[in-house]
Amino acid sequence: MSTQVLDARKIDGEPFGDIMAALSELEEGETLELVNSFEPEPLYEVLGNRGFDHETEQIAEDEWHIRISHA
Repeated sequence: MSTQVLDARKIDGEPFGDIMAALSELEEGETLELVNSFEPEPLYEVLGNRGFDHETEQIAEDEWHIRISHA
């Protein structure tokens, strides 16, 4: 199982489009690891509506890792 990493902290501006583009390229069995500076709670409903599961881990006060895969 391969993992793609997207560090949203390095995106200039709103990262939503970049996240959705990365998810559209995600193959069955692959995982997208999203790195963010905060917990992206509004994203969770969007993920669920689009058929993705997620697992969130807080690494530091300003670092969150969200592992996203097909449900």
